Amino acid sequence: MITSKNSPETIQKTIYSILFIISFSHFINDLLQAVIPSVYPLFKEKFNLTFGQIGMITFTYQLTASILQPFVGIYTDKKSKPYSLIIGMSFTLLGLLVASIASNLTYLLLAVSLIGIGSSIFHPESFRVAHLASGGKKGLAQSIYQLGGSAGSAIGPLLAALIIVPNGQSSVVWFCLIALIGIFALYKIAIWYSRHLETKRQNKDLLNEVFIHKLSKKKIAYSLIILLVLIFSKYFYLASITSYYTFFLIDKFNVSIQVSQIYLFAFLGAVAAGTLLGGTLGDKFGRKYVIWVSILGVAPFTLMLPYVSLFWVGILSVIIGLIISSAFSAILVYATELLPGKVGVVAGVFFGFAFGMGGLGSAILGKLADLTSISYIFKICAFLPLIGLAAGFLPNIESKK
Repeated sequence: MITSKNSPETIQKTIYSILFIISFSHFINDLLQAVIPSVYPLFKEKFNLTFGQIGMITFTYQLTASILQPFVGIYTDKKSKPYSLIIGMSFTLLGLLVASIASNLTYLLLAVSLIGIGSSIFHPESFRVAHLASGGKKGLAQSIYQLGGSAGSAIGPLLAALIIVPNGQSSVVWFCLIALIGIFALYKIAIWYSRHLETKRQNKDLLNEVFIHKLSKKKIAYSLIILLVLIFSKYFYLASITSYYTFFLIDKFNVSIQVSQIYLFAFLGAVAAGTLLGGTLGDKFGRKYVIWVSILGVAPFTLMLPYVSLFWVGILSVIIGLIISSAFSAILVYATELLPGKVGVVAGVFFGFAFGMGGLGSAILGKLADLTSISYIFKICAFLPLIGLAAGFLPNIESKK
């Protein structure tokens, strides 16, 4: 329950009610974003699309979802906009409406562009809300926040399989009701956020954090580049799963669309579970080591996945999801400690870059699949986690108030 007044003592504590609501909002946001990719086979058949055009849809979404986020983050670092969260969810709702009535590829591209804009507005400020409500438990707070997004990404394909695949494209409109629930939750968050900012304005010295890591600007820049390289590795590989895993299963094992969606749900469910572990382990053992194990540690399993039976594909995909997903929360908190006071910039750049790499990966992999085969792109992408070796060059940093 959200209190009517935020006291200085209250906002120095971990506010779990706010963390759970913003996580729930993240759940809804990412659930709605996962709807379109999960019904790619339906759109491919209805509009006679190539894999390259499927990749273009994802690229368009990821581009609009990524290119605006750093600018939103920079702006909101200077002037927070609590009610912008509602605006972001409203763009997503409009995009779903367009997707439900789209009659060709052009309208599909318009629909995913609107959904992408909604995402670019939502993520920097929702990330900040989780940061403000953390009470210093940043890894835990980000894990709770990211868990919502990962769970939404997992549930989205399952709901799409149950609702859209049997009933057709027009049934996408039912997901607009979920967007309305999200808008209501974000209204509650906006009220708390506004009061929180007012309390901090009245108590200017409250929670004035100074992070001491004694790193030069050159070392900070070098470390940020390594983090972005690791994001590239993670999200380029995830693009192969989120966009083409169902096609891989259908092509190699001749399963139905519904069965392929269940396998995708299992993978994304594992991603959700791994997300919760990442931030908590980072708080306890150090974020660098979580990042290192998460990216590099998944390599043996990605290298095996293209060559095993359907049963083992399911098992390996769950293991991959659990391990690889634990990195993102740790990377985000590590970056905020490299750049104290720049929460919006960190959120905008890293979420934006993650979406951008996912979109670029989907477009490139789609074109490559047209030229070769779906199985081939999974064999190539299996080597991407080896880039995780770069995490060994990250400095060990500790933050102090």
